[in-house]
Amino acid sequence: MFPSCCLLVVAATAAAPRESATVEILSLLRPVEQVDVPAGEPGVLASVGVAEGQLVAAGAVLAGIDDAEARAAEEHALAEFELAGSNAANTVSVRFAKKAVEVAQAELRRSKESNEKYQKSISESEMDRLRLTVEKGLLEVEQAEHTLRVADFQRRMKESDYRAAQQRVLRHTITAPLGGIVVLVSRHRGEWVKPGDSVVRILRLDRLRAEGFIKLQSWRDDLGGRPVRLVVDLPQTPGAEFPGKVVFVDPEIDPVNAQVRVWAEVENRGLRLRPGMRAKMILEGPEPKP
Repeated sequence: MFPSCCLLVVAATAAAPRESATVEILSLLRPVEQVDVPAGEPGVLASVGVAEGQLVAAGAVLAGIDDAEARAAEEHALAEFELAGSNAANTVSVRFAKKAVEVAQAELRRSKESNEKYQKSISESEMDRLRLTVEKGLLEVEQAEHTLRVADFQRRMKESDYRAAQQRVLRHTITAPLGGIVVLVSRHRGEWVKPGDSVVRILRLDRLRAEGFIKLQSWRDDLGGRPVRLVVDLPQTPGAEFPGKVVFVDPEIDPVNAQVRVWAEVENRGLRLRPGMRAKMILEGPEPKP
């Protein structure tokens, strides 16, 4: 018989948990993001440049709304902006008013000097008139400078109007907010659209979500952010692997089957994966302690 101390060592060794374990989760691929691209302005669709099944890049032109009226408004706003800019840059009135003040001040100074040399050579009423002319000139300088500031404010307002007109023109061009595959074209050339009407639906493909359920005994509180491997049997490549990361762990546990829902985002290299495919999500790491 073994000594009792040896039995205790054997039992402790047998009960010790393993340092690492692999958890496999049957999962289903779903889209991470899809968007219905809307019309931004009311009007007639002048062109639709995509079809279902077509891959598009972010920023690609999908369709265009007739923009003749918007472009005319943009040209009008540009002309008003340029006119306001010209007025704001015109300093002639300010320079003339300042020069007039210089002349009036010089005349008043000469009159004072004349009176100092020859007493009462210039009448008091004439001196009052000269002083009034100087004061008037100074006020005209203030008025001219104020008019110039107002012209600059108007230039800035017209610039804002012009930029708004440019944005209205841009909203007549419908572009892809993300890269992906066109899955639906709901409006066609010649149809009337209003702001908010969906024209094209795009499904993002470069990143997909693998969704599955993990058993409660395999769950642990540090699952979020853990790397995963997604194994998919592709038609020409069985067992193809794709890297990913756990991005969501459901805080609720299913009371019926004691499972927890888990999502992982997967890089779709070469766009080989498609939503709806079934896959095996493999998590590697420390086994949860009892």
